[in-house]
Amino acid sequence: MAADTTDIDDIREQARRWLADDPDPASRDELTAVLDGLPASAPELADRFAGPLTFGTAGLRGPLRAGPNGMNLAVVTQAAAGLVTWLAAQGGTGPLVIGYDARHGSRQFAERTAQVATGAGRPALLLPRPLPTPVLAYAVRHLGGVAGVMVTASHNPPQDNGYKVYLGAELGGELGSGAQIVPPADAGIEAAIRSVGPLAQVPLGEPGQVLGDDLVASYVEQATAVIDPDGPRDLTVAYTPLHGVGAAVLTAAFASAGFPTPGVVPDQAEPDPAFPTVSFPNPEEPGAVDRLIALADSTGADIAIANDPDADRCAVVVREGAPASARSELASPAVGSEERPGWRMLRGDEVGVLLADHLMRRGVTGLYATTIVSSSLLRAMCAARGLPYDETLTGFKWIVRAGGGSAPLVFGYEEALGYCVAPEHVRDKDGITAALTVAELAAGLKTQGRTLTDRLDELAAEFGVHHTDQLSARVDDLRVIADAMARIRAATPTTLLGQPVDSARDLLPESDVVILRTAVARVVIRPSGTEPKLKAYLEVVEPVVDGDVRTARSRAAQAVAALRGEIAAALGL
Repeated sequence: MAADTTDIDDIREQARRWLADDPDPASRDELTAVLDGLPASAPELADRFAGPLTFGTAGLRGPLRAGPNGMNLAVVTQAAAGLVTWLAAQGGTGPLVIGYDARHGSRQFAERTAQVATGAGRPALLLPRPLPTPVLAYAVRHLGGVAGVMVTASHNPPQDNGYKVYLGAELGGELGSGAQIVPPADAGIEAAIRSVGPLAQVPLGEPGQVLGDDLVASYVEQATAVIDPDGPRDLTVAYTPLHGVGAAVLTAAFASAGFPTPGVVPDQAEPDPAFPTVSFPNPEEPGAVDRLIALADSTGADIAIANDPDADRCAVVVREGAPASARSELASPAVGSEERPGWRMLRGDEVGVLLADHLMRRGVTGLYATTIVSSSLLRAMCAARGLPYDETLTGFKWIVRAGGGSAPLVFGYEEALGYCVAPEHVRDKDGITAALTVAELAAGLKTQGRTLTDRLDELAAEFGVHHTDQLSARVDDLRVIADAMARIRAATPTTLLGQPVDSARDLLPESDVVILRTAVARVVIRPSGTEPKLKAYLEVVEPVVDGDVRTARSRAAQAVAALRGEIAAALGL
């Protein structure tokens, strides 16, 4: 009991010191209420002070709450002060460009970042309103920013927020211009954040320059230029931004490109930080696109498109009347999605290869890239068509640096619904330009009486069925993930689907990833970088015999189902 009392006293003292330095009255009141609840509130207080949010390669992300282990004005002030100190130490010149979404606290955090920058003598350029993440990534390049900050938690739950950092050409180099930071920049910024003294001593300047809508118009103009100006435009699209910030920019881009304005799900059209109509604001989650499909049905849409809340991801839902065994895909329905008569969501791998194939058919030459957890079909396509290919660790910060400059990147994707169709426009995933390019492809196929799934069948007939699936386990205790990774390393399977494992790679210490391969199967196991999840990415390649795609898909589906069971057992899940 004495030890427990000592622990509580120590945390109480930490909280009192934090309170004395917290610039936000609302956060101070919140933390005071937790202190007043002691000793019953000791577990909550201990969690808030378990350690500071770590500034990693994804920046900061965490729950909105007072204390160092949360997103709040004090943490953001400290992060901004560390960032501008690091930028100055690197000799970086130019303005800091700042964007934000419509989540709770986003505008306040963005404005405080601008004040910290100007207080340090650096110009700050603030986007005019809540806007998609790709607009910020574009602005860093377009405006010659030394760096960019995007305040967003992407598709995390409503109670979260985050803080992503991009570098301009001066410090990021040609490949990293307008891209998210990579090591060692993250460690350098983290060290600078930890060296920040009392927040009362951080100078705050003017609120910075609020940019005009001409910046958004410039983004839309450049996005429109991604597709063929003379291509077909007859396409009916249903769309949802999932209560995020994508609707205004996406509909403007479609109108600028000459497409009919997409129909937007009415009760998800406006930004709402509570995300009231979805249990989880991620288009891959169960039920997230139910309203979108209802709208697509009622309007006779050709395809349906969803962005995640900050519109850097793009989900595509297609009408499909064929039986399940004949469904055209690389895999079964997307993780977490439900079977719905007539519609299904394409996997990220499917959309990725459709976009890549479309660009190749348009004659776009250069480097095509994806990640180690994505389908191997893109590799096969590039090999057959004589195009350079590379694969990277997960995350667009790596994809946009693929090939190390050996060839210009022209397309990159990751299976988590992220696509970069125009790296010279946005050097990050961009759900707006991806949606435009999907629409261009679908409209062109429509003139031939064909669909996206027909094109997927063509690719399967040419390269074999690349059936992908995902085993995903969300946990409350991160030790479950650590134990599962330790188990697969200690007792690595020697066979999968009755075939020998001819390659077993452990990417530690560079990355917490295990990769297993047989002659026809591949498994990639890793913890999620943004959520408390363990993920295993599964793939089986099944050849198509005598053009019978349906039978090949059926065999591949059965094999992946069996593989899923084997891996779950090996992980102890």
